[in-house]
Amino acid sequence: MSRRRHLLSYLAARLALVPLMLWLIASLVFLLLRVAPGDPIDALLGPRAPRAAREALRHQLGLDQPLPQQYAHYLSDLLHGRLGDSLANQEPVSHVIGSSLPASLELGLVALLIAAVLGLAVGFSGIARPEGKIDLSARLYGIGTYALPPFWAAMVVQLVFAVWLGWLPVGGRFPATLLPPEGSGFYLLDSLLAGNGAQFQGALRHLVLPASTLGLLLSGVFANALRLNLRRALDSDYVEAARSRGLSERRVVLHHALPNALLPVLTITGITVASLIGGALLIEVTYSWPGVAFKLQEAISQRDYPVVQGIVVVVAALVVAVSVAVDLLVALLDPRISF
Repeated sequence: MSRRRHLLSYLAARLALVPLMLWLIASLVFLLLRVAPGDPIDALLGPRAPRAAREALRHQLGLDQPLPQQYAHYLSDLLHGRLGDSLANQEPVSHVIGSSLPASLELGLVALLIAAVLGLAVGFSGIARPEGKIDLSARLYGIGTYALPPFWAAMVVQLVFAVWLGWLPVGGRFPATLLPPEGSGFYLLDSLLAGNGAQFQGALRHLVLPASTLGLLLSGVFANALRLNLRRALDSDYVEAARSRGLSERRVVLHHALPNALLPVLTITGITVASLIGGALLIEVTYSWPGVAFKLQEAISQRDYPVVQGIVVVVAALVVAVSVAVDLLVALLDPRISF
């Protein structure tokens, strides 16, 4: 009962910090956009537009107001759940995010699955012979994949599998010759529910390269985390006690060492979500994947303040939510954690 109370107080403390974190992030992105070089009026009308037209548009968009007043309006809209309208086409920012977020989530979830499976397989491979050739190769794999520049890796994968071999599409999310499936925006799920094999195959073919590239780049994090924690678990006293009882090495590893080694890996998963965002930005742009990161890059180039602010705040809220959920799950699974 005492642990449950401590867990609830820990959760309440984490949730109480969420509004403060989101306010700091929202304020930071607001200020950075205003001090960054470039004028959204130039992006909309061009630098040679008449002065009267420029001033009229600036007044229409509220950009002629003092900065504190703009900031107050921005915070007021956020508190009321309004993200504003795009400066480029007056489309509500919530629609921009709602139409592109499923694409990013689909890419991120598949990439995270690939990263976890591949990374855990590599990290587990060197356990039989520590410091052997396989273990050394797994260590080099973890370091190398994490150090690869995402845009360079994406272009190499495109060149090999799309251009040279012609196995998969070079970019995009869906074949131009087919109508995309309707529903949730998750094309794989929607095409499966509709029972349309052509749509599912088209969506899967376009997803393979970007998801595999992003998953490969993130798999090194899982490989190194599992390798280090499994080695530490195998050297612990409770594993030695299990061996002294005559248990087989396979049973010792799978039933005693591995479950405890996977708990820190679960924490790494929450951190990897933040890495997904940084990697997805370059992957989506390189593969022309119409997700949130791709929209963010477009909005930055157009100096579209509301879209940039809205995407950053929504993505930050998702990262914070995942982080809190992972911490809570680890606390529930590991009785050794105290609060």
